[in-house]
Amino acid sequence: MAAQATGVEASATTTTSDGPAKALGTPMTVTVVDEAGRLVLCARGDSTGFFTPETSRAKAMAATAFKRSNRELSEMSAKGGFWALVPTVLQGQVLPTLGATPITLGGQVIGGIGCGGGTGEQDQECSDAGSAAVK
Repeated sequence: MAAQATGVEASATTTTSDGPAKALGTPMTVTVVDEAGRLVLCARGDSTGFFTPETSRAKAMAATAFKRSNRELSEMSAKGGFWALVPTVLQGQVLPTLGATPITLGGQVIGGIGCGGGTGEQDQECSDAGSAAVK
């Protein structure tokens, strides 16, 4: 059986992502999915936008499915072609924009963390911090 993100990893990523969000002074929704994109945890931040739970999950799904940081995916998407079409083809379930990072354990992707509520850079900073919490 493949390793997957559980409540333990989800809690660690959410707690760790909260630190940068507070330091940045921005509300943040943090969503964690397992290796198959199933929801593990969604913590909606106070005063975050209406759709942040959905967009943070779609970001996490992109990082997990493609096993890459959304920083890299967003750069590829900006060039057009396949990556620019991914959100449309997958009906918004995957969003390759700034704000998500794969969660790895033992060199294997076990899930992803997506953040939403700040700027793309702020979201990415928080997801990077959350992912780094899993060891």
